[in-house]
Amino acid sequence: MKALVINVDSAVERMEFQSQQLQSLAIDYQRLPAFKINQFDDPLYQQYFETWQRPMSISEVSCFFSHKTAWDLVIKENQAMLILEDDALLAQNFSCILKELSYLENISNEKGYEIDYVNLEERKNRKKLLSKKSKSEFCESFLIRLYQGRSGAAGYVLWPSGAKKLLHQMEAKGIGIADKFINENYSLESYQIEPACVIQLDQCQFHGIKSPIEVSSSIDPKTSTSKPKQKWKFRLRRLVGELKIGFNQLRHIHIANRRTIKISEQFHLMKKYK
Repeated sequence: MKALVINVDSAVERMEFQSQQLQSLAIDYQRLPAFKINQFDDPLYQQYFETWQRPMSISEVSCFFSHKTAWDLVIKENQAMLILEDDALLAQNFSCILKELSYLENISNEKGYEIDYVNLEERKNRKKLLSKKSKSEFCESFLIRLYQGRSGAAGYVLWPSGAKKLLHQMEAKGIGIADKFINENYSLESYQIEPACVIQLDQCQFHGIKSPIEVSSSIDPKTSTSKPKQKWKFRLRRLVGELKIGFNQLRHIHIANRRTIKISEQFHLMKKYK
């Protein structure tokens, strides 16, 4: 399975790190230049920055369209792909997990269930709604039905069926913060790998792992200086979003638990990168 690495042109060190990491794990990869919006008056930014639950910054809109570029490629190539942000750190057994995930489409068809999306990531203190039962076990990991994600788009596997659902959502509702946009799509047949085999580099300190490189967030919180139109719409969208989350939890209360994700001990076995 090929990896698509979303990388900002100026983040040379991050891409060098990803190249070393993926090569050491024998994973084929392609760099995807991050989508770039330069000005608040850019027509694309003006079209979409108020379509979420709050006004979005230039970097947030750019990040969304970077992921959309990856989704488009998944559909074009008609195959599942690993999508990584350039600050994703992979556990040492990642190759084994990815190899097993590449078989899932055939396995799911044989067993009569569909898979659109597999989240590989964990972020500290972010609880997810997970099935009480695992689906498969491989590489010292479990594949668990994910009913409600909370955050994180640094590492996931997406199938063409899932990419089509995400693009349909965009056409119907506009865009959003990339990870939250994915988590809001309840039509996705979503799964989680546990223990998580991806963390972002800025999460290393929380897990007692030495980060291979120093990183800082590339998300600029500044939004357009123009006053948001009809603020009540943002409040309503936020309320509707929270109600959907609450209803989703109630709907699965007998078959799922809301809890944090364990991370792989394989992070402590990582090879050293220069």
